[in-house]
Amino acid sequence: MKKLIIINGTMGVGKTTVSEIVSDKLKPSVFLDGDWCWKMNPWIITEENKKMVIDNITHLLNAYLNNSGFHYIIFCWVIHQECIFEQILSRLKKEYDLYKISLICSEDALRSHIMNDVKKGIRTIDQVEASAARLNLYQKMNTTKIDVSNMTASQAADQIIDRVR
Repeated sequence: MKKLIIINGTMGVGKTTVSEIVSDKLKPSVFLDGDWCWKMNPWIITEENKKMVIDNITHLLNAYLNNSGFHYIIFCWVIHQECIFEQILSRLKKEYDLYKISLICSEDALRSHIMNDVKKGIRTIDQVEASAARLNLYQKMNTTKIDVSNMTASQAADQIIDRVR
């Protein structure tokens, strides 16, 4: 049975880095970052764009689930509401084992992560407050929580792999 691993969390918590490590260690796998489907300039949140992004994500996930070459599908995205999970999962057509994992951390750790990204030019300073404001949303979600406040991305990836295997 294929394994769909969805890793969510607030912006800057380390989803992409952890997901890349998980994908490198689990084979055969494929990695999809939901942010890739939002890579538009200018970045405008409209109902039309939201629908298109969900359509694109579910199309890709269905294609990966149907492809015999992959056993593990790793998907990461902010997914800050259960209804977003439902929109995606309700459109997937093949059977799979599902692992929903939220990366969480303390506010201090999150601020440190984002400030490191600001120094590298990856993020802007205004993203600190926006991301911190969403931290508590993930505590309430129907997911397995991994607190990455005091661990490396590789340690977080190993915890995910242990759960999946």
